[in-house]
Amino acid sequence: MRRKSYPNVFLECGYGEDEIRRRIDSAFQTMFYGSKGERIYHPAGTDMGYVEDTGNHDVRTEGMSYAMMMCVQMDRKEEFDRIWKWSKTYMYMDKGENAGYFAWSCKTDGTKNSWGPAPDGEEYFAMSLFFASHRWGDGEGIFCYSKEAKDILRSCLHKGEKKGDGKPMWNLDNYLIKFITDCDFTDPSYHLPHFYELFSLWSYEEDRKFWKKAAKESRKYLKKACHPATGLCGEYADYDGTPRNWMPDSKDRHDWYYSDAYRTIANIGLDHLWFSTDDWAPEIADKLQCFFSERGDVNGVYLIDGTRVEGVTSLHPIAIIATNAQASLASNGKYKREWVHRFWNTPLRKGNRRYYDNCLYFFALLALGGCYRVY
Repeated sequence: MRRKSYPNVFLECGYGEDEIRRRIDSAFQTMFYGSKGERIYHPAGTDMGYVEDTGNHDVRTEGMSYAMMMCVQMDRKEEFDRIWKWSKTYMYMDKGENAGYFAWSCKTDGTKNSWGPAPDGEEYFAMSLFFASHRWGDGEGIFCYSKEAKDILRSCLHKGEKKGDGKPMWNLDNYLIKFITDCDFTDPSYHLPHFYELFSLWSYEEDRKFWKKAAKESRKYLKKACHPATGLCGEYADYDGTPRNWMPDSKDRHDWYYSDAYRTIANIGLDHLWFSTDDWAPEIADKLQCFFSERGDVNGVYLIDGTRVEGVTSLHPIAIIATNAQASLASNGKYKREWVHRFWNTPLRKGNRRYYDNCLYFFALLALGGCYRVY
């Protein structure tokens, strides 16, 4: 059963309602309209805008869909529509085997860097569009938000039914999201069972049973992917939860707790906030917070059993602080408040790598402030 109220964890930890609201508003203002070294959002022309990955100097479906979620949660329709129109104008693919998907990376002028999609972008696009439909109402054309969301989800499941029509974004046999369409493994941080529960209510009717099953299977999968002692998971993992690299013999490592993986515990916390399905989420959130408070360091890189990888440092330490704090949505452990206070006392990141850290930072602000809601 979906939650009807949204606790304010900051308030529970002693912060005032007014200062919490100011903190959230200020962070949004900084990320969207701050100085050159602070902002990640850029208006484009009279009716479009994009979010830049400031570390890689490109525009990604990850960031565009994240920003749309931020905007709908903040009731910022103008920015939402600008970002969505840029995405549909430049990122959407209407021909070739990936027609119906969005190119995962573009230059800031809209030129595609890739003609391949990334599933995390599609699922955030769809969820933010449903929320926009429910909060603001459907408009015309691409601003008929609910239809756009349903069509994205239809592509995610039904691509490949016709010869030469590409491949689906989910493994239709085990109901698990893929890392990319053309692979047989996944990314634990892509698993959003709380989204799939809502997709099972709002997608095209013929797809609803799939999404309900996907929510169940993703929750089961996360229990396999997260280490039972540390709560850590790999960036990429096989369908049995075993961490893996890009390819079996590749030196491009992704079997450790590194950038992508930080999102996993935040997603588990949000799923617990919205749906409170079982007792595992509090347990694993407690274990991850205990690991970082007692053995870990936000500047370190770890195998999922907690072994530190020598000679490597985390690229996004602010993201670790933010997601560890968001784990407090589920955690009832002794470090719950410690991480909330540490996060509160951590400012937004500045500099070239601010994009990823600050996206996860803002989601944590919303969630812990009782403002990351189902619409």
